[in-house]
Amino acid sequence: MLTFVKGNSTLDMIELTGITWNHTRGLMPMLATAQQFEETHPGITIRWEKRSLQAFADAPLSELAKQFDLMVIDHPSIGEAATKGLLLPLDEHLSSEFLTDQQSNSVGQSHASYRYNCHQWTLAIDAATPIAGWRLDLLARASATLPTTWSELLELAQRGLVAVPGLAIDSLMAFFMLTNALGAEPFHNGNTVIEPEKREAGGLALAMLRELLNLSAPGSLDRNPIRTWQLLAESDTVAYCPFAYGYSNYSRQGYASHQLTTGNLITLDNGTPLRSTLGGAGISVSAQCKHRDAAIAYAAHVASPLTQRTLYVSSGGQPGHRAAWLDEEANRISNNFFANTLPTLDAAWVRPRWPRFIAFQDAASTIVHSYLRGNDATEQQVLADLDAALRRHKEPSA
Repeated sequence: MLTFVKGNSTLDMIELTGITWNHTRGLMPMLATAQQFEETHPGITIRWEKRSLQAFADAPLSELAKQFDLMVIDHPSIGEAATKGLLLPLDEHLSSEFLTDQQSNSVGQSHASYRYNCHQWTLAIDAATPIAGWRLDLLARASATLPTTWSELLELAQRGLVAVPGLAIDSLMAFFMLTNALGAEPFHNGNTVIEPEKREAGGLALAMLRELLNLSAPGSLDRNPIRTWQLLAESDTVAYCPFAYGYSNYSRQGYASHQLTTGNLITLDNGTPLRSTLGGAGISVSAQCKHRDAAIAYAAHVASPLTQRTLYVSSGGQPGHRAAWLDEEANRISNNFFANTLPTLDAAWVRPRWPRFIAFQDAASTIVHSYLRGNDATEQQVLADLDAALRRHKEPSA
């Protein structure tokens, strides 16, 4: 078990650097926990930097691991990180009791998503997946009810009341969500994105997504989840978002002009629930970190049950530990965001994590987005293009 002694002279004058993404949810909990950790561990300073949400998804880990001791990353990067030896295997430094608690109290598959090649590379300090959100006042003003099925969603969208994040990466995640609901789990056979016998379902998923985006609020194809939630919180017209990666901040009083209400995803018309694509973030330690004990101790502190359900939540974070999602105070300050959406988190699907998945994801996002923007490709041609991208970016040994 890792032991960390406050005031240990061997740890005097240690400076750790970290990188996270530029949003209250991503940055403020790291600043707050760093300040707290510095106060209880004299001689240690932790300096956090931020990057845009897009850079958070795109930045090469190989470069970040050279520059920073601590990195907040998402799980599809883990295959690359493990293969290239970029991160410390935390299971070799943290106690089995600590890691068992993390696993037992995972939100959905958040904790497991950071395990690869028999090692735990990251601690899931943040959990997210696409959820539904709405403005009760605007729905009431429009005499509209919450949709429960895909057809009802389209009807609401036809009235101009729906916004969907349709940026390239988000469109790909929505495509994965719809194919899962239609019984065509992506990468099921390992050789194609959608297996040949499920191509009809894959094509239907693309067509459904394009129809919805064509009916959604203008600009939807250029919005990420943050901008979509901001539109709902600030707009006087758009009342409902059926799926966007959740941000509890917009359900908190005073964060934006209007407080959002959130809940679980709708079903297809046949009653099959949508199954969203897991996101979230974890904290990892660079293999090149010179002060490993201090960095690991801080990472464990951030991921601990007490920190997660108290300081991490109160400073704007969206924890990865289940105790926080069930906590009465966390739900009180967030309009029950955590309790309302936990079933969707628990059901979320995990993307593959083979070493070149991020490169494939970038290529696939562009292919799907081009189709949604109205190019001349048929749905089956899009699926063929996705398979070609898969062949280019999946190593035979992965």
